[in-house]
Amino acid sequence: MALALRSTRPVRPATSRARPTSGSNRPVTLPGSRLGPKPVSRSLASQRRPRYEFQIGRSTFRFYHGDCLSVLPALERGSIDAIVTSPPYNIGIKYRTYEDDLPRGEYLAWTDQWLRAASRVCRPQASLFLNVGAKPTDPWIPLEVAQVARHCFKLQNTIHWVKSIAIDRESTSGALGLERDVAVGHYKPINSERFVNDCHEFIFHFTPTGRTPLDRRAVGVPYQDKSNAARWATGGDGKRCRGNTWFIPYETIQSRDRDRPHPASFPAKIPEQCFRLHGLSRLTTVLDPFLGLGNTAIAAGRLGLNFVGVELDEHYLAEAVSRVKEALDPK
Repeated sequence: MALALRSTRPVRPATSRARPTSGSNRPVTLPGSRLGPKPVSRSLASQRRPRYEFQIGRSTFRFYHGDCLSVLPALERGSIDAIVTSPPYNIGIKYRTYEDDLPRGEYLAWTDQWLRAASRVCRPQASLFLNVGAKPTDPWIPLEVAQVARHCFKLQNTIHWVKSIAIDRESTSGALGLERDVAVGHYKPINSERFVNDCHEFIFHFTPTGRTPLDRRAVGVPYQDKSNAARWATGGDGKRCRGNTWFIPYETIQSRDRDRPHPASFPAKIPEQCFRLHGLSRLTTVLDPFLGLGNTAIAAGRLGLNFVGVELDEHYLAEAVSRVKEALDPK
């Protein structure tokens, strides 16, 4: 998967389980079970206070160590303009602190809980950009997560994050000047006679009403044929809407342990592009409830936005704070 953001984790309840209700407006609950992460050593009150709080440039940063199901209810209602995050995918990724292989019903019930908590802090025209991936043997996870989100959000756009792409020279009609077919980007190869390599993940764009205006050309691309710009009223700056296919590869790294010490993180360009699409003029404070290595915070700082982040794992939290300071205030 991707994403720098993993915080709250559910645990397997020892008692009865119930299948989540899909397609209704009722909360999904598990009778007799305790959803959420394993208990942390800190009290509920201490989880609801920022562990780290500082300012760099125009941006104020608040980082919470704890369970987002405990932290989000303590945030002011309607205080967040945009959320960009990537929760655990429940595909068996090996994290330091939490399990990633819950029974599906428990995972979706936990998803319902944190999404409802997130919806409470959103402003009426906020955006939630939710990155969810899958694995070839279980491709339904992102779609089921999106179905659960229907309980409290409207699905306004579906963006496809393309991590690697193969381009045939002939298909470009010479526009790129390619001398041969090329493949660019990074992905995790699989050895299978049934499945192709998975080079894509979803970024679901949810909003409270489905009517949130966007700054589409803020992440637009130039018209290759300039004559096309004159045909469209939206083409005054020579750019067109990028569309819902975003090619954003990972940066090449030399050491996984040193350069990307989290098993599932996304590039900072993803949250930066999401914020620009939402519209920087309508952003003040943004949130990532699954902070991971802090790439959403880095993107927010580069754009002069205030940031709130939540992370369950103390090691990842400290790493994120260090990376934010190094990226934005390297002196």
